[in-house]
Amino acid sequence: MEPFLSNFEPEPRITSQQWRSFLAAWGGWALDGMDSFIYALVMVPALRELLPLSGIPADTGHVGYYGGLLFALFLTGWGFALVWGPVADKFGRVRTLMLTILCFSLFTFLGAVSRTVWQLAGFRFLAGIGIGGEWAMGGTLVAEQWPEKQRTTAAGLMHTGYYVGFFLAGLANYFVAARFGWRAMFGIGGLPAIAVSLIRYGVREPARWARKAEATSHWSILRPFTILFSNEYRRRTLLNAALVLISIIGLWAGSVYVPAAITEIATREGSRALQYTAWISYATMLLAAATILGCTILPYLAQRLGRRLTLGLYFACMGASISVAFGYILYMRGHTLAWFFVCLFFLGVGGANFAMYTLWLPEQYPTECRGSAFAFATSVGRFVGAGFTFLVGAGVAHFHSVGTPVSLTSLAFLVGVALLPFGIETKNKGLPE
Repeated sequence: MEPFLSNFEPEPRITSQQWRSFLAAWGGWALDGMDSFIYALVMVPALRELLPLSGIPADTGHVGYYGGLLFALFLTGWGFALVWGPVADKFGRVRTLMLTILCFSLFTFLGAVSRTVWQLAGFRFLAGIGIGGEWAMGGTLVAEQWPEKQRTTAAGLMHTGYYVGFFLAGLANYFVAARFGWRAMFGIGGLPAIAVSLIRYGVREPARWARKAEATSHWSILRPFTILFSNEYRRRTLLNAALVLISIIGLWAGSVYVPAAITEIATREGSRALQYTAWISYATMLLAAATILGCTILPYLAQRLGRRLTLGLYFACMGASISVAFGYILYMRGHTLAWFFVCLFFLGVGGANFAMYTLWLPEQYPTECRGSAFAFATSVGRFVGAGFTFLVGAGVAHFHSVGTPVSLTSLAFLVGVALLPFGIETKNKGLPE
């Protein structure tokens, strides 16, 4: 009995500072998700008002075209979020986290006063820069603050915040947009700025970063990028960016076109127009709940199976559900909506593959370039992802259906599975200094 007790190591106690760091990262990511989804909810009424003010007809074709254009600009802005990485490595994780929240809050709020579609486009682009940076800053902060044994669990749970934000946006849409209109929704998007004052006085910089900051204070702000592309890290940096790009292609194609797919199926089955909105709302909630579930179980799988195999399973789940839902069930005859919802559940679980990057990316780089590595890998692929949104849209126009174009995006996950053996396995390895 004594040898057993002597080898027993109790779980480290989570300090109040570590909890505050987690809540700051999780809360910021939840508000990120809310601000991101606000545009999807109010896009049509906003463009119907702003397009005529910009001298453009507000017919269905123009609303669809400019809606996609603004969405692509948002993704492009997210791509520029890679600039936050060197700022965080030079000036601190907490300071940069506050700046990202201020950025996306301010420019989401300014969307409420847009007078033309071009003003809204500019504000969405700038909001994307802030939203993309929050993920990298929050994930890096949690990784460096939490004890090694609980760090993976915290990373998975932090990622649930984004999808809780979807629920918050849905609630705001129900209680605010229906009564006060789309401008009030963008106004609510400015509320996250209040969180900055709480973070400012409640969260300290990680001791791990503070120690490195003293030794690297003479570095230029761009020095971390030179480390990312050094002989030691170049291959893993490019590989990580490619894997995130694959996740982006599948997630945006799969989730963005869910409302259109449900409308197509419901129309074929003879549902009334009012039912479309209800079915789409149910689908959104199902996707969010399933993704939260996927984020919750991902750390356990990553600890048991390893990072690469776990991400491969999530890729396979995502690819199979997109292929079956959009490539097969969408074209079936009869009552197929229930089967489509079954696939949506697995699409949501597979969509939690993004949580792996919150867990895995910080484990692959030292402290002096960790923020830059996270920001680069999770942002640079957005430029290509923006192009894919146009390709899928062109495919929809060509096939007159969302089915075939969206189902073809599942092929990206085959590429992802093929690339995973070249990744760095960090299971049972501590966070590098």
